[in-house]
Amino acid sequence: MDILKRWLISSLSLFAAAWLVPGIRAEGNALAVYFVMAVILGLINLTVKPILTLLTLPVTILTLGLFILVLNALMLLLASAIAVKLFNIGFYVDGFWPAFLGALIVSVASMILSSLIKD
Repeated sequence: MDILKRWLISSLSLFAAAWLVPGIRAEGNALAVYFVMAVILGLINLTVKPILTLLTLPVTILTLGLFILVLNALMLLLASAIAVKLFNIGFYVDGFWPAFLGALIVSVASMILSSLIKD
């Protein structure tokens, strides 16, 4: 049940990012797009992000952890590229700054929704 809650929270967070950030949009069956994007982003965060976090640890330390926001933006850009090119899913991120704001919104929205949903 915990995985379903996380999946729903991620989907809602991606919806919030697409709704609030002008450079992020979903086309087609939006509900399915958000659900599939949540899976893709989750898998990327599970596999690629830990490797990049380890490789960029010195930069992260120098920036007092703020470089993690850049990594989150890159993960959102990568997830969007994979969704569009490999799976033909209509979730578009139009560059780094929309990805940066979108990743920030996804992080904050996920944190808020996680605190609201009890175990």
